[in-house]
Amino acid sequence: MPHKLVNGQIVELTPEEIAQRQQDEIAWNNGAFDRAMADLRQRRNTLLSASDWTQLTDTTLTNAQKQAWMQYRTELRNITNGLTTVEDVNGISFPVKPN
Repeated sequence: MPHKLVNGQIVELTPEEIAQRQQDEIAWNNGAFDRAMADLRQRRNTLLSASDWTQLTDTTLTNAQKQAWMQYRTELRNITNGLTTVEDVNGISFPVKPN
């Protein structure tokens, strides 16, 4: 039987407490995809921010280099497209940063 610790004593949970724990667990599991997507977006946004400089007009990048960075940034922005499960999110491979 599930239990909790109250003032140093082990006390069995009431049926209401058990039901609440089960509801909390279901809610947590149902939010797994949203948490995974939020983490993915944060990682993606960090990489985008770190490459913002590549799109400035005064960079010393060649046109080919700038184009490669544009492609990289497009791939980053599109990385969340079509993801529907936590497994999809966990299976993402980030694009390789251009030289």
